[in-house]
Amino acid sequence: MSRSLGDAFDAYGDWDEDDIRVRPNPKANKPRSKQRPKHADAVTGRVVTVDRGRYTVLLDEGTPEERTVTAAKAREIGRTAIVTGDLVDIVGDTTGDAGSLSRIVRICDRKTLLRRSADDTDQVERVIVANADQMLIVAATAQPEPRPRLIDRYLVAALDAGIQPLLVLTKTDVAPADELRALVEPLGVKVFESRPGGEPIDELRAALAGHTTVAVGHSGVGKSTLVNALVPGTLRETGVVNAVTGRGRHTSSSTLAVRVEDADARTGWIIDTPGVRSFGLGHVDRDNVLRGFTELATIAEECPRGCTHRADAPDCALDDAVREGALDAAGIARLDSLRRLFMSLDQAADAAY
Repeated sequence: MSRSLGDAFDAYGDWDEDDIRVRPNPKANKPRSKQRPKHADAVTGRVVTVDRGRYTVLLDEGTPEERTVTAAKAREIGRTAIVTGDLVDIVGDTTGDAGSLSRIVRICDRKTLLRRSADDTDQVERVIVANADQMLIVAATAQPEPRPRLIDRYLVAALDAGIQPLLVLTKTDVAPADELRALVEPLGVKVFESRPGGEPIDELRAALAGHTTVAVGHSGVGKSTLVNALVPGTLRETGVVNAVTGRGRHTSSSTLAVRVEDADARTGWIIDTPGVRSFGLGHVDRDNVLRGFTELATIAEECPRGCTHRADAPDCALDDAVREGALDAAGIARLDSLRRLFMSLDQAADAAY
């Protein structure tokens, strides 16, 4: 004969929450601490390459104990990207012995960040390298055909990041470099010409000494060939570009930092990056570009609020400076260059819509 629920309570008396026995779950019930270890024993190194979640880090740079170690990212760093050129603090096994693995627990303050977006419609930035103070733009005058708009995009990205651009023109024995020289010289960009058997290696090494320089360029322009010439033994993979289509395969698939030394034994770093066919500017701050033109930025402070500084902008102080003779021929050329770069940004903004 079944009993009612009331009969059951009468049989067992009043129930209390203390009458219920629950086996504790130490993993679920353990309070999480917000405190993180300070890692006072961490050592600082330079990230020289990144490969599928593993980071090659140079420790004790420039000393007899210099060595590279393999490291993984510690959980406390979260989703922050670690890139080539970063200075990082690592703990764990820092001997560099085969099979050893250390952990990156901190990213040191970055001086600069070179970024790009996947395309102009993408506002999400991709960090390429950290702590570079120079950008070496490598462009071919032919085979593949030059892409002035891509050079403009590199210049915009460099100005946005506060990085000084340089330009190397390859294959000038096939086609003259005059047009590409004229593109950048008003900006004060130093230009080097590279020919088969006549690369300006000594001049480039002198320009790179004492700096961290990121090399960028369209696929097939000879960027990795140049890096191999600057630092013999680097063995960056090179390839051939079709002379008709201008197309070739991506010969470098990873970003690598290598040390370069000039004739006076001064050292610097060059970071070789994979060749790209596009360089999105969806993340760029336009004001940063204007600040790269110091004398024009000073004049632009007199512009009315909201002035775009474009050629059709009403009452732009930059146009007043031209009319009044405050800008010489070099200044006018730099103004034309600034507005050309703004045009690239305008095209990026239009693509986003």
